[in-house]
Amino acid sequence: MLFAIGVSAQEKQDSEQETDSLEKTYMIIDGDSVPREMIDLEEVVLLKKLKFDDLNDRRRYLILRRKTRKVYPYAKLASERLIDLNSRLDQIKSKRARKKYTKIVQNYIEDEFSGELKKLTHTEGQILVKLIHRQTGYTAFDLVKNLKSGWRAFWYNTTASLFEISLKEEYHPESNREDYLIEDILQRSFRDNILERQKSALDFEYLELTDKWSSDRPKNKSSKS
Repeated sequence: MLFAIGVSAQEKQDSEQETDSLEKTYMIIDGDSVPREMIDLEEVVLLKKLKFDDLNDRRRYLILRRKTRKVYPYAKLASERLIDLNSRLDQIKSKRARKKYTKIVQNYIEDEFSGELKKLTHTEGQILVKLIHRQTGYTAFDLVKNLKSGWRAFWYNTTASLFEISLKEEYHPESNREDYLIEDILQRSFRDNILERQKSALDFEYLELTDKWSSDRPKNKSSKS
């Protein structure tokens, strides 16, 4: 609920006692006690209408959309847990305590999500690895290499052995058309509140990607299902 109130500032000028009125409109947002001149709104990205070459092209996009929406929450979780893990480890001085905390995080993720991860197909696993790179800025391989033994076991067991894909897979929507389509799917899903938005750790602009791929003919098709 918004309330508009007028605020007047009056000044006396010399001996003429002329009054100047400067009126501003302030907004009071329901639940907030501080008047504001402006209201902060979320950025709205205008997305172009999708165009497909044929029915098969549209079908491939819809399949990719289903798979992307399915695995994105896991990549988002990986980013959140990585940030939380690194932040807390920086505050823990004891090597034993650091190892114990890392184990707790590993157990939490395994208990919460490992059952679902095992249900992913090869293609879904490949998309997941790419999205982990999008969300964290690291490849799954680098996470495995740099993090503690508990995380290493988790990623090898639930990703490498089950998906049989390269953990070094990266996300490049500027040069890989399928990656661009994944980004398009994410942006539309964010807009429609189907997925919860999380900023990419990688540096690219979606609108610039759209202009590029709209002018370029696709040179490769989506990965096999």
